Amino acid sequence: MIGFLGSGNMARAIVMGLVAGDYDPSEIVVSARDPRNAERLAHAAGVDFAGSNMELVDMIGTDGTLILAVKPHLIPGVLEEVRDALEGTSILVVSLAAGTSLAMLEKSLPEGQAVVRTMPNVNSQIGAGMTGICGNDHTTEAHLDTVFAIFDAIGEVAHIAEREFPAFTALAGCSPGYTFEYIEALARGGVANGIPKAQAVRIAAQAVLGSAQMVLERASDGLSPANLRDTVSSPGGTTIAGMIAMEDAGFSAAVVRGVQASVDRDLEMQKES
Repeated sequence: MIGFLGSGNMARAIVMGLVAGDYDPSEIVVSARDPRNAERLAHAAGVDFAGSNMELVDMIGTDGTLILAVKPHLIPGVLEEVRDALEGTSILVVSLAAGTSLAMLEKSLPEGQAVVRTMPNVNSQIGAGMTGICGNDHTTEAHLDTVFAIFDAIGEVAHIAEREFPAFTALAGCSPGYTFEYIEALARGGVANGIPKAQAVRIAAQAVLGSAQMVLERASDGLSPANLRDTVSSPGGTTIAGMIAMEDAGFSAAVVRGVQASVDRDLEMQKES
């Protein structure tokens, strides 16, 4: 059984994805600091809910999966609450918290607990997420298979080394924010040239969606984003004129700096915890 400790947006996305993917709803249970939130999610998804975190741990059994779907600063408190209940079990603990290392999680758990760290992104809410996964020394291939199956229900999954998590967080966790800003900027350019805002947003968003799909599909042909860019940059044309103007304004450098700033902040969060 899978238990979700926390019933916020990410928990909802995963639960809904699992149910939509034909996972047995009777094998899913949710809890929340406010039990009414857990009850609402349970009714919406057709799953069970627990009145407390301790009840949740009891309900998933000694070999279930416990998903920590709470904010990073709440992790120590909720783990302290359920630590004794986890003692002596084979429960797999899965964290969704950004900036929370495996070592930090292990400090609040019984010795020998299997722990998997994950980093899903906001697009998981529509089944198009990208999730990074790594486990501690106590996780088995079976544990990882279990976690992969859960996150496959809401998008794509990558097994990465923990040292890569800050970069993964920037590339997958933060980049939707960057991309939303890019789409908004494209739309503003359209509005400046007479296209109504709602229509400009739709046009820009579909262009970005199609371009991303093109990158994924053409990668198997050995084509990189740079190769694809060159295919639409005709000599003396409109695309190359726009590219030169954006590079003059520092477009690529700004993106790289943004990624680095997100990486640096992730590392700072780990030191603060």
